[in-house]
Amino acid sequence: MAANSSSLSLSSHSSLPLNRSLSHRSHQPSPNLPFTNDPPSPRLVSVRAQGGSERAFSVDGFESGSGPKSVAHSDCTEASSSSSAIDFLTLCHRLKTTKRKGWINHGIKGPESIADHMYRMSLMALIVGDLPGVNRERCIKMAIVHDIAEAIVGDITPSDGVPKEEKSRREQEALNEMCEVLGGGLRAEEIKELWAEYENNSSVEANLVKDFDKVEMILQALEYEMEHGKVLDEFFLSTAGKFQTEIGKSWAAEIISRRNSRLANTLS
Repeated sequence: MAANSSSLSLSSHSSLPLNRSLSHRSHQPSPNLPFTNDPPSPRLVSVRAQGGSERAFSVDGFESGSGPKSVAHSDCTEASSSSSAIDFLTLCHRLKTTKRKGWINHGIKGPESIADHMYRMSLMALIVGDLPGVNRERCIKMAIVHDIAEAIVGDITPSDGVPKEEKSRREQEALNEMCEVLGGGLRAEEIKELWAEYENNSSVEANLVKDFDKVEMILQALEYEMEHGKVLDEFFLSTAGKFQTEIGKSWAAEIISRRNSRLANTLS
């Protein structure tokens, strides 16, 4: 979770053209299409799980390209695209069920998931005021995908002893596999670009989202201290002095001020 403190110019960073016009064709279903009573074949998605083992995921539904041969090519393309989308989203379900390991290591019962963490980061990007040269929409997207590879590799923390370069390699490999499941294309390329931009801390948007990552963590630490009666100094010490933006510094200072007031009241 260590941040890259390299300074970057506040030049505007444009997002990928998400609103490209796509031609849509209407297709009326033919009442004469043959149907079958055979059960659908399960679609298998194979990905590499944490630890390097190969695992296959079964998704209920028809295989891409299965079904009546008389269906138009564009219908087959849409079916394949839909199948890839649902396969990808099914894989991302792991982000909702995988708990953040740092909290588990500190004995927090029922801790937040990876998806919980990314969701509140996205809200941070949504509510932050307009900043010169910062593309807020891109920040929201970056917050959504920055930990997406953890659906396969899990939440690797400093306590795991995995070198930073190896952690990045594993996550890059997992991200590539996930984008293959998605079927490639513009959206897959955008996810790769957003992830790499965050990982390399290579834009003002990445600077801000990395600060949100730390802000969300210490806010969650404060909330767990209040809920569980714990003292979680480690999370505050590990982020001290590592915020890159004025927003990050300001929000972190507010959280720390509230924590200090609470600790003072507890001791008095």
